Amino acid sequence: MTGYKEIYGRYRQQILDGRLKPGDRVPAIRVLASELQVARKTVEAAYEILTGEGYFVSQGAKGTRVNPALHVPAMTSIVTAVPIPVPSSPTSESKSELRLGIPALDAFPHKKWLLLSGKVARSLRPEEMVVPPVMGYQPLREAIANYLNISRGLNCKAEQIFITSGYRASLQLILSVLAQPNDKVVFEDPGFFLGQQLLKHIAPNLHYVPVDQQGINVDYLQCNHADARFAIVTPTHQSPLAVSLSLPRKHQLLEWAQQNNSWIIEDDYDGEFHYTRKVIPALKSLDTHERVIYTGTFSKTIMPAMRIGYLVMPLGTLRRFSELGQILETGLPLLPQKILAQFINEGHFYRHLKKMRILYQQRRRLMLDAIQFVFPDLFEFELTGGGMHIVAFLKCSMQDIALAELWRQHELCVRPLSSWYMQQQKRYGLLIGYTNIQSFEQAQAILQRVAEKTRAMMLV
Repeated sequence: MTGYKEIYGRYRQQILDGRLKPGDRVPAIRVLASELQVARKTVEAAYEILTGEGYFVSQGAKGTRVNPALHVPAMTSIVTAVPIPVPSSPTSESKSELRLGIPALDAFPHKKWLLLSGKVARSLRPEEMVVPPVMGYQPLREAIANYLNISRGLNCKAEQIFITSGYRASLQLILSVLAQPNDKVVFEDPGFFLGQQLLKHIAPNLHYVPVDQQGINVDYLQCNHADARFAIVTPTHQSPLAVSLSLPRKHQLLEWAQQNNSWIIEDDYDGEFHYTRKVIPALKSLDTHERVIYTGTFSKTIMPAMRIGYLVMPLGTLRRFSELGQILETGLPLLPQKILAQFINEGHFYRHLKKMRILYQQRRRLMLDAIQFVFPDLFEFELTGGGMHIVAFLKCSMQDIALAELWRQHELCVRPLSSWYMQQQKRYGLLIGYTNIQSFEQAQAILQRVAEKTRAMMLV
């Protein structure tokens, strides 16, 4: 449980390290309390201490900021920062329902986004119309670092943030920078299907480690692939089973990486969406030996069309990422980066996440009720504390591939669970997105389109 001392310590350290600068705005008390899922009094206590010590100033309706008059002595970093030189039409699937990983498009603050977009576009300066920075727009890197440090428990600096075009770009860049041609890479089984497809092409020595109710089986990893150089994991909400990596296994995995000089690539693809009072910190927050490379994306929290992701580079790798990044990457377009930075810095991102957590919890319940109403004897569920999709396990059948194909013929874009496995031991079911379901009646009507043919298939 996050306490006021921890919140106070995180902010104080960020200010002393220069990651938060005089005049920077911090989230409102109620917004941060919701983000960390703690009582408002906990955040109030931390803010009061920070204000009393002169780190924060309250400006009423303008919010709370780092004291503009604050003078922080320059601190010499252990690691020298690397200077950064400034150098299709929609498919039928895009119109389908129940798609995985698509945020609630009806609940996005379109007007606010459009206002910010216009404001940012009008403020574009001539010097910004050249090639964008390869590692990303500096204010966005700072905003992401601040967000991760407060909300995900990390301890990173802006110069550790590398802005990419998404998960696959991050993964490819990491392996290009750090991997040797025949390094052993291990991946979760089942695991994210797009990650599997990419790794089959870029990681010739690829192996799989099974996942159970506690996440990736670290005992199996140590017994069978202790010599692996990279372990790619989704510890907060495992993709696709949505289970969380247990704390003992987190420590076990970190110890394995430290002892074997291996790297853990943490994909925190929807870690923001947890529906219980218990906030699950990122694996990276426990990493004391700099063996975890943290990756994230705004596809699930803002919109997939943004094509903006990021990775947190370990301090000792900054030069390698910078040097090879200049060759491999061209830098994302500047305008969407500036809009996103403004969206985060003005507090809209925090408020949007708070709204989406409540909404997704409600919509998951609607979808579950509809599935159980239309198919009372077909599926069973193992609900977890978060995520953006439902795993509907088939009770008495292994025909999930055929069933998914039937549903897709009726524009229901579900996916068969068994196809995400690479080893022989599998489970069978459907992965069903629910984030754009707005009512029980809508969910019921969608499922009724395939009800008769589904029952007929299950009777064969």
